[in-house]
Parts: sequence; C-alpha cells; structure tokens
Amino acid sequence: MDDNSAPNVYLSGGSPTAIAEEARLRYIPDLDVPTVKVLCGNRYEHFEASSKTTRIDDRELRVFLWIRRTYVAE
Repeated sequence: MDDNSAPNVYLSGGSPTAIAEEARLRYIPDLDVPTVKVLCGNRYEHFEASSKTTRIDDRELRVFLWIRRTYVAE
C-alpha cells in the first residue's frame, strides 16, 4: 500500500457491531477536519477528531472518537 492511501486515522468507540475492526483504519485526505462520518448500511457513524494518537503496524494514526449515529432518510 502506498503512503497516499495508507491508513492515517483510527476510528474508536461506538458499538463493535456498528463498524468492523478492519474498517476502523481509514485514510482521510485532510486530517484537519473536525468530524468524519462513515456510511454503514442504513446509517452513518460519526466520529470526532481528538488530540490522541495510536500506533498500529508501525504507523502513527490520529484517533477519531465515536460521537453519534444517524440514519439515512428514505
């Protein structure tokens, strides 16, 4: 995996069934965003940027913390 698409954030918190562990590692092009939302079926899981970092597979990743869930309107 090249550095342009390598994971640079870790999504922490929320229900373990809401988002799979392997989906918690993400590449975000702009690390200065305050929040990230991830589509998971019929809902969005929302995560807020924190000042925390974590090391996974020798990579320093910024941690985003789960804050809420919203549902897609039909």
